[in-house]
Amino acid sequence: MQLRLADLDRAQRYKLLTALVVPRPIALVTSVGPEGIVNAAPYSFFNLFSQDPALVVLGIERREGPVQKDTGRNVEATGEFVVNLVDEDLAEQMNLCAVDFPPEISEVEIAGLGLAPSATVRPPRLAEAPAALECRKLVTLLPGGGRELVVGEIQAVQVRDALIDPATLRLDLDRWRPIGRLFGNLYCRTRDRFELVRKSYRTWLAEREGRST
Repeated sequence: MQLRLADLDRAQRYKLLTALVVPRPIALVTSVGPEGIVNAAPYSFFNLFSQDPALVVLGIERREGPVQKDTGRNVEATGEFVVNLVDEDLAEQMNLCAVDFPPEISEVEIAGLGLAPSATVRPPRLAEAPAALECRKLVTLLPGGGRELVVGEIQAVQVRDALIDPATLRLDLDRWRPIGRLFGNLYCRTRDRFELVRKSYRTWLAEREGRST
């Protein structure tokens, strides 16, 4: 089957692409509105794109109009946001934060979440999040009327103490239980893991020559 994107409307494209590109990490983004209200909203059009500089990208869909969502408007005004990563324990509260509350209502309060101060940006992080990326906006791209791409540079990372070895920076995989977004109302756990060792060309060639002799 071949599908040309030009032949699909916006809803069809979303349905197809979000079903195929899975699982996607979830950014539960905290930002601060003009009245000082802390907004929290989840986005699965999100990922890490570079370590030097350390960059993340958020794909924030606009409402009809197109009208900016609270997160997009807050980030544009302040230039700062925090990406709170979502684990199994935070899943239900993350889903509650997806409700389209008006700007004057804080999803943080509705979900019963705690706040902790960030080290480098004004928006606080979520105390319950296993890890948080403190970001400053680098640039916002507007490829179309329906979605804006916010590129943020990570200034600091906050990680739950039990998750990481401070000497090696290795995560404890038994404690690290992030979830991923599939499509529709479906999510996945990430406990089922397997290992594939990446080989150098020299190793691959040696193994190949060894098999051929």
